[in-house]
Amino acid sequence: MYPLLFRSVLSRLDPEFAHHLGALVIRAAGVGPVASAVRTATAADPSQRVWALGLTFESPFGVAAGFDKNVTMVRGLRALGFGHVEVGTITALPQPGNPKPRLFRLVADRAVINRMGFNNEGADVAARRLRALRRSRRRPVIGVNIGKSRAVAVEDATTDYVRSARLLAPLADYLVVNVSSPNTPGLRGLQAVETLRPLLTAVLEAAGATPLLVKIAPDLADDEVGDIARLAVDVGLSGIIATNTTIARDGLRTPASTVEAAGAGGLSGAPLKQRALEVLDLVRAAVPADFVVISAGGVETASDVRERLAHGATLVQGYTAFLYLGPLWARQINRGLAARG
Repeated sequence: MYPLLFRSVLSRLDPEFAHHLGALVIRAAGVGPVASAVRTATAADPSQRVWALGLTFESPFGVAAGFDKNVTMVRGLRALGFGHVEVGTITALPQPGNPKPRLFRLVADRAVINRMGFNNEGADVAARRLRALRRSRRRPVIGVNIGKSRAVAVEDATTDYVRSARLLAPLADYLVVNVSSPNTPGLRGLQAVETLRPLLTAVLEAAGATPLLVKIAPDLADDEVGDIARLAVDVGLSGIIATNTTIARDGLRTPASTVEAAGAGGLSGAPLKQRALEVLDLVRAAVPADFVVISAGGVETASDVRERLAHGATLVQGYTAFLYLGPLWARQINRGLAARG
């Protein structure tokens, strides 16, 4: 049913507008009796539970940051079967993001290019919604992904991240420092070890007892991945998320003219699968066995999730395949995981 809807209707709509329409459906799925009914059909088998970061995850599979930027879909995403929801990226200051259009489908590649630019309503609004969610027993594990406000100079990034961390960490199950989006000028430069160490140290102190992770780019050189992984352990972080979107455009089936017309931005989806798996291996080789590694990038099926877990991922996240596979995507993965035990 959904493939027909996508081909005949959704693929003809502006991608960002289609996402907003989908958000309405997701929010409806999280309301009252509807949520209970949907959850009955989508929930993971209890055998799939994961204990990590001092938390119980109902499934190893969750939603990556970028899907729910403003903390409005958490209940609906849980109802649809996701074991955790990472909201954001949230910035200390509200911001509109980059000019539209800024989201582009590469249908032949089951991929997306985005240059959203951390469009969100800001940390104060997010905090209010997170407080309401924390009073609910019917919620998933909620991660909060924070980034640098565009209006803040790179040299003042630490102060900006700390402001978000102090406000949001007490309301999050875990907190993530995003220094790897390609869509905020200067942000990826913060991944340099000499810059990243003081940033992570300051945010870790601000986060208090809330587990802190850092999200890295797939475009780092292999030795840089290892250096950041070891730094994360040395500083005292609880984990790493590997990976964010890529600026690479290699091996795409979509015509080059279409890719060029889409312009700059981060590529996500199926083409990222191999590099995301490579980065997972590099990170896992550099950190202790009990260090949490969340793998994201190119995940589409239960087989993909099993592969990431077999390569040492603690948890797995997805995003782009939701556009192509629809609202029963997590249900399909949960059933596939349960079928193989």
